[in-house]
Amino acid sequence: MRTWCLCQICTCGRHHCPHGTTRIYENSGGSCATTEYLEKYPTYGSVLPPQSLKPKEEFRGYGGKMEGITTFKSDYRPYKIDKQPRHAPEEYKPKQGVIDLGTTYKRDFNSYKVHPVVIVRPLERQQVKKGKLDTVPTYKDDYRAWDIQKSELYKPQQTYYPPTVRFGNSTTFQDDYVPREIKPRQSCKPSPAVKRSTIPFSGNTSHRLDYVPHRPEFKLARPKDSYKPPDQPLEDLTTHRCDFQGLVGETAKICRPAHTRVAQDAPFEGSTEFRDSFQAWALPAPQVQKVAEYVPPAGTMQLQSTSHLDYVPHQATRVLPIRPAFRRRNHNFPFQGKSTTMHDFPAWESCRQGLIKQEPQIPSPSGKFDGLSTFRSHYVPHELIPTESCKPAYAPLKRSLPFDDVTMYSLEYMPKKLETCPASYPSPPGYLFETTNSRGHKFFRKIAPAVKAF
Repeated sequence: MRTWCLCQICTCGRHHCPHGTTRIYENSGGSCATTEYLEKYPTYGSVLPPQSLKPKEEFRGYGGKMEGITTFKSDYRPYKIDKQPRHAPEEYKPKQGVIDLGTTYKRDFNSYKVHPVVIVRPLERQQVKKGKLDTVPTYKDDYRAWDIQKSELYKPQQTYYPPTVRFGNSTTFQDDYVPREIKPRQSCKPSPAVKRSTIPFSGNTSHRLDYVPHRPEFKLARPKDSYKPPDQPLEDLTTHRCDFQGLVGETAKICRPAHTRVAQDAPFEGSTEFRDSFQAWALPAPQVQKVAEYVPPAGTMQLQSTSHLDYVPHQATRVLPIRPAFRRRNHNFPFQGKSTTMHDFPAWESCRQGLIKQEPQIPSPSGKFDGLSTFRSHYVPHELIPTESCKPAYAPLKRSLPFDDVTMYSLEYMPKKLETCPASYPSPPGYLFETTNSRGHKFFRKIAPAVKAF
């Protein structure tokens, strides 16, 4: 019996089997024979596809005979070439006699018999510890401490003592300098004050002196034409108003069928292909590796080293430094911080010279500001008269005949009943699931209706 794929059972075109390249159940070399193109465009019996008129990409050889003559062969003229004589090498004849292999180095150099060098380093002697080593080094024996007396200081004693009386001698600068009163210098800058001339202003220019006034010619004034309204009335009818006849009619009815929601009474099956194909496997618990318990070694630990065992302590005194001790100088007299410059040149009180400001030439206004401009003073308001509109009044044309709302769509449209796609169900009604191939296509077998016997 013939089997049907889910792609063939679908009537809405939205349900397809997963046409993947991964084979779930096997790895065969066959390709998927069912495609969307084969579903929409089926083949016809004896109709062959049109042949392509595109020329084939192949090499077409030349059928004629090829002439092997080139421009080089036609223009080239051969010449007779004589071979050059070749030099024949002479035959090698070895010389008779013995080769003298002696050199000047062998002749001048006299060889001597060389003995191996004796090692000067003494042999290592193992020191035997028999007791305390009490010896005196050569440094202590040759350099003995002498009784040295401390030398006296050769620094002279301080004989200078600063005077207690004020220094009263004057300098040449104090004798020759005569203090004078400081006066500000007179500024050489000219005063910015405006000097008014006593001569009256002469307003004559070259234009006023050379210009000759002429009497202008009289021009005829053209009278302004007055507006004359037309005698005939305005035809305000447009092509739309002439062709459109306002017919009273009812509103067009919608021919679209009512939308009914497809509801399924059967409960939702939560099974998927992934849940059916991949089942959960029980995983064993991970094993935890046990750490070996620490066991301390038996016995006591010897903390003594070879240095502690072989070291012999000696009593030694620290070497004292020969540098003399630092002595701080103490002065009983106080420090005098005054100098001749501080005494002769005291700080004078000085004040900064003020700024020289010029008096304003234009006096500031004293009255109240009016705030009137030339535009406000010369402007004369006029009464605004609105312009009358020439647009005709909107008056819809009404007719007593009913409106003809018949269209080609409403005449030719045939409502169809909405059918539910059988592929939308988990198990299409009227079909029985049979198998799933390696490409993932689900095949169903059509259930034949039972025939009742009469």
